[in-house]
Amino acid sequence: MRLTVIRPRLSGKDAVWIRMKSTQTIGHSICVALVGLIGTLVAVNGSAAESLVTQARQNQLVHLLRHDCGSCHGMTLKGGLGPPLLPENLVGKDAQWLEDVIHYGVPERAMPPWEGLLTRAEIRWLVEQLLKGEIP
Repeated sequence: MRLTVIRPRLSGKDAVWIRMKSTQTIGHSICVALVGLIGTLVAVNGSAAESLVTQARQNQLVHLLRHDCGSCHGMTLKGGLGPPLLPENLVGKDAQWLEDVIHYGVPERAMPPWEGLLTRAEIRWLVEQLLKGEIP
């Protein structure tokens, strides 16, 4: 069995980008079990991103958000060269879309891609904090 990761399009709404390259029943059973396990972890731990990002790394991410992101989005995230990142400005924005913007960047604007520097879990944690307005 071989899994292939499919890069999402920036406007994509799909939540799963893994396609099975095998028709084996055992492979399907393993995938179903993994999805169930991830669902259980999310239910128990609140968010999968939070459980994958240590407290020390969360502190580093807040610093990164304040200083690196803040250089374009404003030190108080109220906007600047980039748009504001306050919860009221993000209303109606899909969390997956926001994650993709951070991951892949927006080449035609000044938004750089953060893939390779931040993991998907770290990006997801940042987006969750931005949407909740819980950046210390």
